[in-house]
Amino acid sequence: MYALIRKSPSILRSKFNIRYFISPAVHRMEETGLYGCHHLKNPRGFQRIVDDAIERSNELVSYISRMPSALDIINAMDEISNTVCQVVDSAELCRNTHPDREYVDEALKASMRINEYLHYLNTNITLYDAVVKAERDQTLTSEEAKRVARDLRVDFEKGGIHLCAEKKERVSQLNAEIAKCCAQYNENIVKEPGYVDVYPASRIPKNLHNLVKPVNRITSPGSIVNIREKGFRIVTEPSTVSTLLQWTSDDEVRKMTYIKNNSVPHANLGVLDKLIAARHEISQIMGYKSYVEYALQSNMASSPDVVSSFLVELSKTVQPKAVEEFESMRDFKRRKTSQQDVELEPWDEAYIARSMKSSAYNLDFSAVSSYFSLSQCIEGFKVLVESLFGMKFVNIPLAPGESWHPDVIKMALHQPNEGDLGYIYLDLNSRNGKYPGCAHFAIRGGRRVSKTEYQLPVIALVCNFSKSRSSRVVGLNHSDVDTLFHEFGHALHSLLSRTDYQHFSGTRVAFDMAETPSNLFECYAWDYRVLKKFAKHYSTGDIIPEKLVTSLQGSKRMFAAMELQQQIFYALVDQTLYGDKTLSPIDTTSVVADLRKQHTNWKHVEGTHWQTRFSHLLYYGAGYYSYLYAKCFASTIWERVCKDDPLSLETGTAIRTKFLQHGGAKDPAQLLNDLAGDGITRRQNGGIIPDITSLCRELNLRN
Repeated sequence: MYALIRKSPSILRSKFNIRYFISPAVHRMEETGLYGCHHLKNPRGFQRIVDDAIERSNELVSYISRMPSALDIINAMDEISNTVCQVVDSAELCRNTHPDREYVDEALKASMRINEYLHYLNTNITLYDAVVKAERDQTLTSEEAKRVARDLRVDFEKGGIHLCAEKKERVSQLNAEIAKCCAQYNENIVKEPGYVDVYPASRIPKNLHNLVKPVNRITSPGSIVNIREKGFRIVTEPSTVSTLLQWTSDDEVRKMTYIKNNSVPHANLGVLDKLIAARHEISQIMGYKSYVEYALQSNMASSPDVVSSFLVELSKTVQPKAVEEFESMRDFKRRKTSQQDVELEPWDEAYIARSMKSSAYNLDFSAVSSYFSLSQCIEGFKVLVESLFGMKFVNIPLAPGESWHPDVIKMALHQPNEGDLGYIYLDLNSRNGKYPGCAHFAIRGGRRVSKTEYQLPVIALVCNFSKSRSSRVVGLNHSDVDTLFHEFGHALHSLLSRTDYQHFSGTRVAFDMAETPSNLFECYAWDYRVLKKFAKHYSTGDIIPEKLVTSLQGSKRMFAAMELQQQIFYALVDQTLYGDKTLSPIDTTSVVADLRKQHTNWKHVEGTHWQTRFSHLLYYGAGYYSYLYAKCFASTIWERVCKDDPLSLETGTAIRTKFLQHGGAKDPAQLLNDLAGDGITRRQNGGIIPDITSLCRELNLRN
């Protein structure tokens, strides 16, 4: 699926009538189907949109086979991509958010069918030959069209189009094996989340009882009267574990929770071995030494050596400060326990970090959320787009049948002189059966249809924020606000891009630049000049105190080196597992243990295998380093472009016109330099690495 669906699965302009199977979003109340698609009035409509997409794409394949002009080839290829991506993306959103099981099942069937068709497209030698012809044609003068042609040709070859029949068949089998491994890995996590039973019940703080389940056991078996002891069961799923490790003072409870969380599902050890082996074999068939080398060829980094040198340099820079922070944690524990020889354990980190931050900055984390009701955070989005871009988010009534849940909100991004620029669905509340994290889903990418018409992007922002038991208001802690603004950065990237081709729309960019806008907008979530515009107490309406924001900022920097060190460790694990293989299968647990020892101050706990729940190894395989690239790029942009006046129209105009509106249509390094000036990137061994100075300065990492 390389050529026609880029990193985020997200016309013939003169010779064919364009058929939208997802209707243009309009301000009317006529009955429609999901996402404004007329055919999705019922679950079976997914099969209809697959049929329509395949029919339309086949027409275009037939047209391309007659070898029209280079420009018409590229236009037709992009229409195929646009048509197929809308099915893929709509089905993906439905599968992850719709409460009706019948819709979910039909979306899954549609996804499987369209992916089978994608295999046909991405192994179609006629399409490949046409793209090669277009790339070589001197009449192709548009720089974006040339870039599309080059990208399509590279992606076709990355999928093995140029191989002999035998090797092509083997690549197909391996891709099927990879898809199976990814599905099995995720299924195992759902089937075996793990749990810990804690007795007596008093060991779990009352404010955490909403996260655990009551259980009991017989304490005197065989006696005349059975005595049942009350306890709690902790299901070790991510949000529960995160909260418990921060707030539970009982060392043993934290230890049991940490170990169980990092030792299930055991079956994923074998699944991960198979996944690594399959990806390694594909890379060798393609002529590369490793999957890392194969995966990085189209990224800014371009090679494993470039990524490795960046990560090692950053690790060495962070290490002295990280040691100081680790020792301060250890000393805090020794003072609290009055034991001068006690050592710091991995399950202590979250609890002690929170305790030390609260103590140092007099922070009441529960009080912070009272200033960040979900409705006020949405107002924050509106403040940002109006201040930065002179635009408004306008609430739009949902047409009958358009929404998948009563909580969903729809807004148009509107500019007075340009009109509507795109549409966003907000599905932010937690509910059973919904995608468990926060994510930005594309529904339709932007593209130029004609000289006078532009296909507007449609996206969904999905999160899982819950009301507390003591309040009717959904109040976010500041880490949730940070996450929300991160996803908002992705949303703006999609809504504000104005590329000619949907192939480069929004977040369809070089893999190691995709997270830069999201990390940049995280910076806005920490700036008092921004927060005072919308962060108000849910009951009194009081603006968040500047002193409280200053305390939050201080707490963020308190263990910044250790937190960054953890991200470096994750990236190094990813690079190593997919690097040169000398053993088959490699012992992934030994790799993780060795890298933890080399690049963090924490010990490996015997019996644990953290890598069996780290799904980034599936979807960010060999690319996790891109988060660190983005942090560096975003810090430099904030310091050079935004920091002096983060809410000015001048700042927003620079972000929009020099960066966001171009999507992936221009060289990513050039875009970064155009926005932030020379020095934000530098060349090393033929690749691009970010400057780390601004990030280190932001987090006080250099003494």
